[in-house]
Amino acid sequence: MTKSYSRGWEIYYDGKDWRYSDNHKIVDDSRPCKRCGCMPTKEGYDACLGHIDGAKSACCGHGVEEAFVMR
Repeated sequence: MTKSYSRGWEIYYDGKDWRYSDNHKIVDDSRPCKRCGCMPTKEGYDACLGHIDGAKSACCGHGVEEAFVMR
């Protein structure tokens, strides 16, 4: 089974859809970050990081991994 995370929530691929491991519902981006409880900003940034000048990519880690910033 293929597993991953969406904003800190464990998800798995059932061969057709990505689903949340805890309730088996289809991943629909309605859940907040498991670590900080916030939804992404309207621009799509992790709310706890906000905009980081010069960053090409950044992630707070959502309580699963270490945070990172790629410049």
